[in-house]
Parts: sequence; structure tokens; C-alpha cells
Amino acid sequence: MMLKRTLTLWAGVALLHGAVLAAEPVAAGAPAAASGTNQVITVTGAVPDQATKTILLNRLREVYGAERVVDQITVGGVIMPANWAQHVQALITPELKSVSRGELSVNGNTVNLKGDVGSDATRQQLTSQMASSLNPTYVVKSQLRVTMAEQAVLDQALANRIVEFESGSAKITAAGQSILDEMSTALQQFKGRRVEVIGHTDSQGARNSNVALSKARADAVKAYLVQKGMPPDSLIPIGMGPDRPVAPNDSDDGRRRNRRIEFNLSQ
Repeated sequence: MMLKRTLTLWAGVALLHGAVLAAEPVAAGAPAAASGTNQVITVTGAVPDQATKTILLNRLREVYGAERVVDQITVGGVIMPANWAQHVQALITPELKSVSRGELSVNGNTVNLKGDVGSDATRQQLTSQMASSLNPTYVVKSQLRVTMAEQAVLDQALANRIVEFESGSAKITAAGQSILDEMSTALQQFKGRRVEVIGHTDSQGARNSNVALSKARADAVKAYLVQKGMPPDSLIPIGMGPDRPVAPNDSDDGRRRNRRIEFNLSQ
């Protein structure tokens, strides 16, 4: 498996929100049934106390490996139900690795699970396991989709390559255009479907500027693909800025890998 989107844990019940776990594979073209050993899990947001933070981080490190968990959690400013940390800890299981582009949100006593899985049996198993791990005061809502095979076509076409832009701008380089030419061929298979074109940056500089740059680059990719024949309304440009890194931002290689464009089949 690869958990390829945001895994979100909302801790707040009276004040706002909790920890956000962003899970991305190092190899974007990895097979859907991969073990998840190449994932980087970035944890951001706020929890009420250090003990809660420790419980969550320890569980994530146990499941994914300590070297792949990037801690960006802050402490304070939120309130949670009794034993919330223990319940969330029970939700973080190795079975989550079977979800691609996943989002798990725990808002008070309501649990929402989104993402793509490889089979209906996996979808039912995950939902059942989550419900059985919680007490009756929790409500589990599953929005899992069995669509991984289709997304794999786009992942394999991109093949973990980075669409390059000129420094600090949204102008696509010749190398980036070459990759997009190949992506255009893959996208032709999904005419009639909507595809998110998601821009990402590293964490250097102001966040607002990075979000704007990532959106401008996603817009530029859309414009290029429209010139290649894709219907304009089938491509949804999104700018995520630095919020979903696939690698730590403390090295040149990590920052390079975080500056990327993704293609994600939408509902």
C-alpha cells in the first residue's frame, strides 16, 4: 500500500482542531499493494498536552518506523473527549497502509475515513475494524472508494518524476514539458473524468507566497495540458504550498522532492 494523501486527526471539541498527519510515499509510482515502507508521515496541528502528543507519535513510529515520522505537532489550545488519545491510537493500525490518498478525521466522537482501496473486501474490513476498536459513543463514517487501479495509471505515467519550473516562477522548463507530454497521453484515457492537478512547494519562504506559487504552477500545467487536447473543465488546479511534504525539508534533496506536481483522479 501507499498512503498518498492527507491523514487527518481532529482533536478539538470545544476549541479548534487537532493533529494533521500527512502521509506520502517516497515512490509515487510504487505498486498499490506495496508494504508502505517508503512512506513519510508528516504530523502537524495541535493537541492539548505533551502526553497526547507522545501517545500519537509513539504509535505512528511503531506502525511506520521512527525515521519516517516527521513531527510538527504543537501542544495546547484544544480540548478533547476523555480517552481521545487512546481511541485514536487504536485507529492507527498497519491496515491503514491499504488506503491510498487517505484522510482519517476524528472530530470529537465522529470518525471519517476517506481514500482509495484496492477491493470492496478491504473497504468493508477497514470500516468494521475501526468501528470495533471504539466505544459506542463514536460514530464511524466511511467514504472509501475502490478506484486504486485507475489512479495507478496516472502514478505510473508520472513515475515519481518532478515537473520542473524555472526558479521562483510558474514557467515550465523543457524537461517539465516533456513529462507533461507523456502525462497528456495517460490523461486521454480519462476524458469525462475530473483530475486534480496539485502543486506543492518546499517550506522555504513565506507560506502564503508558496501557496500562491504552487497554485500558479498548477494553473500553468493545466493550461499546457489544455493545449494538448484535454477539456478545460476536466482539470482542477490546486495549490497546496508546503503543507503536504513527501520528505523532510532539512536537505536539498528533500526540498527538491517536495517541489512537485501531482495528478489525482477526483470523484
